[in-house]
Amino acid sequence: MLIITLSGYTQSLLKTINLLPDTGVIGSYTTTFGEDNDYQINSPAYSDNGNGTVTDNVTSLMWQKLDGGEMTIENALIYVNTLTLGGYSDWRLPSPIESFSILNHQNNMPAINTTYFTSTTAEYWWTNTFQVGDSTKVWCTNSGGGIGNHPKIETISAGGTKHFHARAVRDAIPNTIISNRFTDNGDETVTDNLTQLIWQKTPFNLAKTWEEALNYSEGITLSGMSDWRLPNIKELQSLNDETVSNPSISQTTFPNIGTKNYWSSTTLPNQTTKAWYWNTQFGITTYDTKTNNNYVLCVKSSSAINYIEENAKNMNEILPNPFHSSLKLMNSKGNEHYTLTNVNGERLSEGVNLEIQDFSNLPKGTYFLQIDKHKPTTLIKE
Repeated sequence: MLIITLSGYTQSLLKTINLLPDTGVIGSYTTTFGEDNDYQINSPAYSDNGNGTVTDNVTSLMWQKLDGGEMTIENALIYVNTLTLGGYSDWRLPSPIESFSILNHQNNMPAINTTYFTSTTAEYWWTNTFQVGDSTKVWCTNSGGGIGNHPKIETISAGGTKHFHARAVRDAIPNTIISNRFTDNGDETVTDNLTQLIWQKTPFNLAKTWEEALNYSEGITLSGMSDWRLPNIKELQSLNDETVSNPSISQTTFPNIGTKNYWSSTTLPNQTTKAWYWNTQFGITTYDTKTNNNYVLCVKSSSAINYIEENAKNMNEILPNPFHSSLKLMNSKGNEHYTLTNVNGERLSEGVNLEIQDFSNLPKGTYFLQIDKHKPTTLIKE
């Protein structure tokens, strides 16, 4: 397994996702560059396993194709813990970031990919997380594309009027623990070691309209880097820490975030005069008219290819990391056969002598590198 030692503020985290999927937005809603559609990074990709389960090829999580239906949060926890599906019995409720990861923000009601996930009457889907300081509220994603903390009595089975459903998830690959969630780079930037995104540490101190936020993010130069952008709503939401509030993020890492609304680059497809934002009181995502003023926190992608090893043992170490052109397989026999495929399973390259292969011409995206009989290594070219 490839292990990278990172220094930074201590906030250990169980890593259950390989990568953060894109929002799925393909529509353009402004002539100003920098909206969601202008950046396609880790495009959503799924595999229907034909047994009632769906694998997310970006996160590597396996999902229940047809959700379990309406139920209370208490019954939802029992339901997933006793579920046997597709030959697996290790199902669970997803965390907020996991549940939010399968939303598709090009779609609405439901904001999911109905080619892979069966459409139901669900208005909300339970997560495994209660609101900090209030066990009567649970974090839920909704069919409109948002996430929020809702009273658990709102569901029909608890006497309410809304449909809260349970969709089970399981880990298809071994999890790892990130000892430090964030690394302060010492140059007014912060690296998120969960998503590999690099964030502006101190947000701009004045609120802006959505169009102004796009222009500001595209024009900023920070730490000698100019490839900053306005984050999409999944990227913003990924920063949220449901264990704290006011603000719902590490104040050690981001001391100047405050309790505010932060614009995303993601437009509502059915209300194109509005865009999604992240509120840092508890961490809900909702939307506002684009001509109103909200705050800006810029993001950029990592400048190199990063590796996440999918097999937990008996793996060769790939060096150098990060790299820009070629790979060298350490502890190799010199004749390992490799196959490189994309997220759609299309074979792009194969051969032997991996250390002399040049992958610098790959476009941005996620690739799977098969070495001998090992499980594939995920390559993320950013």
